[in-house]
Amino acid sequence: MILGITGWLIVGLVVGLIAAKMVDLHGDDPRLGLSVACGGSIVAAFLYTVISGVEVRALNAWALLFAAIGAVVGVVVWHLVRSRFVSRTPYTRRTSY
Repeated sequence: MILGITGWLIVGLVVGLIAAKMVDLHGDDPRLGLSVACGGSIVAAFLYTVISGVEVRALNAWALLFAAIGAVVGVVVWHLVRSRFVSRTPYTRRTSY
């Protein structure tokens, strides 16, 4: 069970890192995107296990796929909400990465 949840977290971190590099953050902290991706991956994989009735295992490919989809959805929703409602500052490009 612990290995399954750890796998979901790793998938969320990887997808969040890739999304943070692909999406222009407009000065936003990339750690927020990573944490949202981890949260989205855990929620999506947990919903998959509840709906399908499959137990949490270390290498469940379908749960990992749903974790990746949940991470992508979480990051996209976060950046849409952040860019539309929260971020009212002028555009600044961060080059410290």
